[in-house]
Amino acid sequence: MCGLAGYFTSDALVNAQVLTAMADSIRHRGPDDEGIWLDEAAGIGFAFRRLSILDLSPAGHQPMASASGRFVIMFNGEIYNHLDLRRELGEQEWRGHSDTETLLAACEAWGFEATLKKAVGMFAIALWDRRERTLTLARDRMGEKPLYYGWQGKTFLFGSELNALRAHPAFRNDIDRNAIALQMRYCYVPAPYSIYQGIGKLLPGTFLTLPLGDKEGAHTRNAAPAPYWQLADAVRAGQANPFTGSDEEAVNELERVLRVAVKGQMLSDVPLGAFLSGGVDSSLIVALMQSQSGQPVRTFTIGFDQADYNEAEHAKAVAKHLGTDHTELYVSPEQALAVIPRLPTLYDEPFSDSSQIPTFLVAQMARRHVTVALSGDGGDELFGGYNRYFTARAIWRRLGWLPAPLRAALAAGIHALSPQTWDSLYQTMRPLVPVRLRTQRVGDKAHKLARILDAGSPEAMYTCLVSQWLDPATLVRASSEPPTLLSDAHSWAQASTFEQRMMYLDGVTYLPDDILVKVDRAAMGVSLEGRMPFLDHRVAELAWRLPLSMKIRSGAGGFEGKWALRQVLYKHVPRELIERPKMGFGVPLDAWLRGPLKPWAEALLEPARLTREGYFDAALVTATWREHQSGARNWQHQLWNVLMFQAWAEQQSARPATFPV
Repeated sequence: MCGLAGYFTSDALVNAQVLTAMADSIRHRGPDDEGIWLDEAAGIGFAFRRLSILDLSPAGHQPMASASGRFVIMFNGEIYNHLDLRRELGEQEWRGHSDTETLLAACEAWGFEATLKKAVGMFAIALWDRRERTLTLARDRMGEKPLYYGWQGKTFLFGSELNALRAHPAFRNDIDRNAIALQMRYCYVPAPYSIYQGIGKLLPGTFLTLPLGDKEGAHTRNAAPAPYWQLADAVRAGQANPFTGSDEEAVNELERVLRVAVKGQMLSDVPLGAFLSGGVDSSLIVALMQSQSGQPVRTFTIGFDQADYNEAEHAKAVAKHLGTDHTELYVSPEQALAVIPRLPTLYDEPFSDSSQIPTFLVAQMARRHVTVALSGDGGDELFGGYNRYFTARAIWRRLGWLPAPLRAALAAGIHALSPQTWDSLYQTMRPLVPVRLRTQRVGDKAHKLARILDAGSPEAMYTCLVSQWLDPATLVRASSEPPTLLSDAHSWAQASTFEQRMMYLDGVTYLPDDILVKVDRAAMGVSLEGRMPFLDHRVAELAWRLPLSMKIRSGAGGFEGKWALRQVLYKHVPRELIERPKMGFGVPLDAWLRGPLKPWAEALLEPARLTREGYFDAALVTATWREHQSGARNWQHQLWNVLMFQAWAEQQSARPATFPV
């Protein structure tokens, strides 16, 4: 786990000081070692920061040249099957035991694309071919590791974070208003876009080759990424060749594949542990780790005093049953609030999933004890864990047939009561609700239901469910939302059911652009490597072979997601420790915005300031803020989107130039 950066220039010499500045800007991603490599004649340079995980010796130093000298590589991530690849490569004079050296040898033996297809892991790679004078960038299949790139004049920049690109004197600080509109809708800027004009994100499962021998060639600037693996292909293959065994056979096969993935991701030369929330996904990962470990696994969780946001007691019970070495930290509101000023620096472009706060806190705690932590991210998207997968279909079946005016009237009736009023009504009725169906934050969920009642189709309902601001172009001045994977139905995998279409879309949008960004920046901000066994592509491919009935299954208490995962987990953890309503990893943001965060927020949302800066419709933001403050509506997510952009923009304007122009 490291950070990489580099650039190609056609009109100047490569500058070692600039490369050093680019690397220094992402030092948090790799505090253990640094290295630069440049070829002045070719006009290209690499800069690297290393977090040493495998082969802690100088033999793992990067950038690294191949044995023949033809290739130079920078590699951020881990290749979990690199020892298998070494055996397949046969006898070699190995200099060390790093997976970086394995990648280089594989590229020489099989070629780059073939190597990518054989590799199991998470990665962002930059490879320079000295003979062909080509630069190739690649990103892992599911999008765990980030990679930004783009032309700025006659300079091609690339790196793990925008921070590294900003450190180059050729970088242009031109904010893309259309990207702001996307962030207002989704709370993140989806790939292939970034917040800056001319800079993009490499899509997961793709590689980009730039022929740089002809420095002025148009074919270089117009080069497009090519896929080597796509989730859409896994969906099609899974539906063409579905798993046909019994429930028991499916559960056993899933456990076998997961055990292999977990075992591979436990490979480390430094201390290793896991995040444990006590939910299905993290509990299963920890259970499979502990069953394959000769000593107690280190596990970490954070808790909150507010019951609606606290899972620490559940995690503690699971840890006790499994026999892990468990550490928990109860976080005060003051500790959580103290993270907020760090967010614009941690997240190098505007990012407004408020669970970024507890994610950073648990990563920070874990880093005091370990350098690598496994997590359960990805289980919901692959195995049907989100409530919307079964509630959206149910709502549409029950209410979709109603005339639009009647659905609008129902929505108005729900909105007539504030979220707090709905919560009070629910508390009155709670003793009559079966334990299995009890939930938290009923008022927010009722208002979310009201928002989707106007949808004209199941697909429109899904778009509404994943949107914050429903019409961002009215909020962001002089903006127009560009097409995305969510808006382009022609690019969707041909999943056979609405539930599966939602799972696929989450897997190619929300998962890589929200969940994985959140975890990567939070963990790397404290120099911690996060690993996610569910995102092993072999697990993903098996998941898409399983029929929907093995993911979402109805019972006496209603529909339940992740059925197959639960059956594997119940082999290791008693059902009663896991059975409870799903709880998000959040914070009481709505109350904070009316309380301790109010002065900070009001300064960022001051109408004259918004008008002067010119990004947002000041009147619309002010009206939303006042309605939230009144308690009539809960606009926490919409306001957090605006606040995170404002805080990020303020931080960028105050940032000194890393390298003098």
